[in-house]
Amino acid sequence: MIFFRFFKQGFAFLLCLLMLLSSAFAQISPPGMGDAQTASWFAIGARQDLNSKKSWQSMTYIGLGRKSNPDNTNLLYKPAMVVLNQEFYHPFAKNWQTSVAVSYRRQQEYAAAAPYLETHPQLQQEFRVYGRIAKSFAVKWFRITPTLRQEIRRFFTPDFTNSAEPLQLRSRFRLQLATPLDPKKKHKITISSEQLLSTSQANTSRKWSTFAYKESRFMLYYSYSPSTLPWTFDIGYMNNLIKEDASTSSMVHYLAFDLILKNPFGHSTAP
Repeated sequence: MIFFRFFKQGFAFLLCLLMLLSSAFAQISPPGMGDAQTASWFAIGARQDLNSKKSWQSMTYIGLGRKSNPDNTNLLYKPAMVVLNQEFYHPFAKNWQTSVAVSYRRQQEYAAAAPYLETHPQLQQEFRVYGRIAKSFAVKWFRITPTLRQEIRRFFTPDFTNSAEPLQLRSRFRLQLATPLDPKKKHKITISSEQLLSTSQANTSRKWSTFAYKESRFMLYYSYSPSTLPWTFDIGYMNNLIKEDASTSSMVHYLAFDLILKNPFGHSTAP
């Protein structure tokens, strides 16, 4: 138990340090926060070129999420999630890009029935490792980017015992379309559609569930990158369509805002 506490503190410290030392090329999309009618997401990040050729870049962010109950629409009503994320990008070939990332998340857990009180345990911890590959191409004024992302998710209770489904493998398929709104590309609109499929391992039986579709996320973002400031400002909307069972689904509406600092340590001149 002492080892797990040390690991937890060390992991959080490492990600916080990376946040201070480093900066997405696009918006920081909100994570899924479970049952609700509305939710809010705020994130601040830093993107840093790691060499002069820009063949390696770092993106680090911290994000906070809040949400409503399933029976109200107050998107700031109660805490939902805290996220620390570090990702490294590597563009290669023509218009291809790959990345690897590690993430730590703390999610508040609530009962499924009114009055939707905190469960016991009230927190779920998650360590996530993922990689993705993307190819972008231009069609007139638009840039289209299909992306495949593979995730390994490990879940723990607050004292680092296994949750009911401690391990999950998840695939995400995203199609994104972006277009600038002005010649200098200060203003940009991005829309995307992402489908998520996963399989989970039960804690007691160790059996894996069927690999199946779980949810879709549809996003619309506006981005502003002023030429006089090293910041990008993003505001967006996400519609999270969650599959409940074979015949029913639920929908959560997200309002998201993020700030991304570009090259806080200047442009690298290292080879």
